[in-house]
Amino acid sequence: MTPSTATTTIDIPPTWRRWLLAARPKTLPAAIAPVLVGTAIAIHEDGFHGLAALMALITALLLQIAANFANDALDFSRGADTSERMGPLRVTATGLLSHGAVMRATVLTLALSMASGLWLVVRGGWPILALGIAAMVCAVAYTGGPFPLGYLGLGEVFVFIFFGPVAVAGTAYLQTLELTPLALAGSVPIGTLAVAILVVNNLRDLPTDARSGKRTVAVRIGPNLTKVEYGAMLAVALASPIAFWLAGWLDRWWILTAGSWPLAWNLWRQIHHNHGRSLNATLAATARMQLVYSVLLAIALILAR
Repeated sequence: MTPSTATTTIDIPPTWRRWLLAARPKTLPAAIAPVLVGTAIAIHEDGFHGLAALMALITALLLQIAANFANDALDFSRGADTSERMGPLRVTATGLLSHGAVMRATVLTLALSMASGLWLVVRGGWPILALGIAAMVCAVAYTGGPFPLGYLGLGEVFVFIFFGPVAVAGTAYLQTLELTPLALAGSVPIGTLAVAILVVNNLRDLPTDARSGKRTVAVRIGPNLTKVEYGAMLAVALASPIAFWLAGWLDRWWILTAGSWPLAWNLWRQIHHNHGRSLNATLAATARMQLVYSVLLAIALILAR
């Protein structure tokens, strides 16, 4: 599909709407959830710092948007986004925005994340600088560069690292200036739920990814084991609050997170019944479940101070 033929089959939205589509607002809860839980951990440990939490949130959102821009442009240039794509509309593949414009937006958004991140570096020191550089590189390297992480089956590893330990423990560290066991443990369920979002995406795109040479974990292990992988991510998240209670970090308030159990059960049923484009609804529901879970876990952590 060329850009010129793509635009004849869809309604052309106004410019602001095209950029909103490119930013993928439905993915942004995945950037908000780690900051929310990291901040709750800081409150739990009597180290809340409001400005640090706000700057961490702004930087996380900018990095997520930059990664979305880069993914949109680079997946198209690599041939992964074609007319057979079953996921939501992509602005580069459909010709709504040019490859060059989206890549320039990627650079600009990364520059803005660097600007907001400078304050975090001043507060957190060289570890935050190193993590920030790594996050910016991976935002593009996920689909770009000579060794694109997503194409090599490394997506799950890097999503877990950056949406789990880096984002959650990093947010807590920026406020308390300590790297505590709770901060590291609290990053695990948030990271696994971020991986679950990616797993649904890869399950949906498995046929087209296989044809384009994108060797995701789903392509490597097939649909049945991919569904098992998804269930394992949900199970780790649901079991984590019980582990935190047994470790003494949470008291009876861990039960609040049980409010996410019906959502998880519904998702487990969906992953076995939905196929193709219907998995878009499962993907969106997984993102919502991550946000709901994060809010409930954050409340439990704060109440268990």
